[in-house]
Amino acid sequence: MAELVGIMGGTFDPIHFGHLRSALELMQRLGLSQVRFIPNRIPPHRGQPLLDDVTRAELVQQAIMDIPQFVLDSRELKREGPSYMVDTLASLQQDLPHHRLCLIMGMDAYNGFQQWYRWEAILELCHLVVMTRPGASLQEAMQLPGITEDPAQLQQTSAGQILLQCVTPLDISASQIRQCLESGQSTRFLIPEAIREKLEAAYARQCNSGN
Repeated sequence: MAELVGIMGGTFDPIHFGHLRSALELMQRLGLSQVRFIPNRIPPHRGQPLLDDVTRAELVQQAIMDIPQFVLDSRELKREGPSYMVDTLASLQQDLPHHRLCLIMGMDAYNGFQQWYRWEAILELCHLVVMTRPGASLQEAMQLPGITEDPAQLQQTSAGQILLQCVTPLDISASQIRQCLESGQSTRFLIPEAIREKLEAAYARQCNSGN
């Protein structure tokens, strides 16, 4: 049976418990051998991150260090041009030829998936694992071939399955955390304590450099 590798991309500006708890639940439920956290360098669908590349990568590394199956993957930070997921998956497939890649995303991202660069090619390189809220139904998701709620389908083919999986809803966002930092409010219980001091210092430096 081929090993399944979870792929979680994003700006991670900063990483928070919403990312981490979802990744842990999916890893345990689907039997993922690892989850790779891949920070964008130039995100195609949103503005540039506030924190610099090095800081975001360091925060991810520090946040995941206690979970051996969680891995920081910096390939997008080292690549020129927009951080297109299709390029990242092609590179990962070369590095992990005997694994099956599972791209993790939220329902909003999935419902806009056909706007992604070369989205059809993405489905030739990986499965999608779409995180849903409790009580969500199959009918709420964009209907594409291969959509399922059965995790066993991930082992039936090397790519192209779209698995809907409910995860614990944590209403935490990176923008909420940045607003807390800007207003001087505490970020406790939104981010791992291990990165809180470093994040606050990095945010202060970034804000001061912009003045």
